[in-house]
Amino acid sequence: MKPLPNASIITRDVIELAKETENVYESISIISKRARQISTKLKEELGSKLSEFATKEDNLEEIFENREQIEISKYYERMPKPSMVALEEFIENKVYFRKPETEEV
Repeated sequence: MKPLPNASIITRDVIELAKETENVYESISIISKRARQISTKLKEELGSKLSEFATKEDNLEEIFENREQIEISKYYERMPKPSMVALEEFIENKVYFRKPETEEV
């Protein structure tokens, strides 16, 4: 993922968000669902990387000295928030969504 600018202070045009769906609430719903997908993927990824360090016996020295585990955790903390990534993807038309109620059966 590319680093995003401090997206929490960017003003977003709500009308622009609603262009694709013609409904701002539907756009927000799509963005939130995508953010949940991204969050779940990142959580699984982090969990699998940290599980490599799991031991059956907890040794106090290992708990306090595991620098690799700390670096991995810090890397994930510095990543942009899933909601900001999802918003950027939606704005750049990288999110696929469909409306089942309008599709022909």
